[in-house]
Amino acid sequence: MIESTAYTTDGTDGSEWDLGPEDDSSGVMKTVGHLIKVLREAAGLTQTELGAAIGYGDEMVSKVERGVRAPKPAFLDNTDRVLHAHGAVSALKKDVAEARFPKRVRDLAKLEAEAVELGAYGTHNLHGLLQSEEYANALFAVRRPAMAAEDVERFVAARMARQAIFHRTPFTTLTFVQEEVTLRRPIGGRAVLRRQLDHILELGQLRHVEIQVMPIDREDHAGMGGELQLLKLRDGTTVGYSEAQLTSRLVSKPREVQIMELRYGIIRSQALTPRESLAFIEKVRGEL
Repeated sequence: MIESTAYTTDGTDGSEWDLGPEDDSSGVMKTVGHLIKVLREAAGLTQTELGAAIGYGDEMVSKVERGVRAPKPAFLDNTDRVLHAHGAVSALKKDVAEARFPKRVRDLAKLEAEAVELGAYGTHNLHGLLQSEEYANALFAVRRPAMAAEDVERFVAARMARQAIFHRTPFTTLTFVQEEVTLRRPIGGRAVLRRQLDHILELGQLRHVEIQVMPIDREDHAGMGGELQLLKLRDGTTVGYSEAQLTSRLVSKPREVQIMELRYGIIRSQALTPRESLAFIEKVRGEL
């Protein structure tokens, strides 16, 4: 049985997402940073000199060595070359790639990797799996309190990585119901929204993806309790997410999951059909 716990499904809320000692990624980053520091000092280079040689500032080198910033692949490859590490630093790219995302996003990605079906109903912004990188950046930029640029980069990268679910085989059946208002709110400006809608239309053409729109004029609406997400796993277990303002709850109790499944089924029946929805999205895009 999966225990209920505090979750934020898109990995966006609160300081709990900071890289801390309770997050196993912290240990990975500190190990990588320590290795780079040892090799740099053995080569007789300062942080400023190493940064200049690999195309990064000394502040970035310092953050990497202290384990508070995840280095990009180019950083590791260039460091390996400059410090003559013979592949020892470059070999860490896979470990860093897995550890650079917030732990809870990685946990969600693991569940999504086990999912044969995923269904989500979104009320106030587009679901993270549907977001373009440009839209996701704009969405994080309007969050309050404001986020540091490096945190925005980290969270957007995590969100984009999760979208590998669209291309994984065997296919995961993906269904989304979005409130009409999420298609009209110009996060990042009208041009960003226009390109975001193009992105959704492309995803909607995939055979294993169904996107539906809930028009604002619906009088009978089963989704007034808020957003929800359901994942049916390979072992037949279904888990859900119930999202709140700052945290979300992983739902595994059969009775609660059953209620969420019932609501989602009714929501889908009340929304426009997938074909009607794509036509509706094209109409909204044409109005921008």
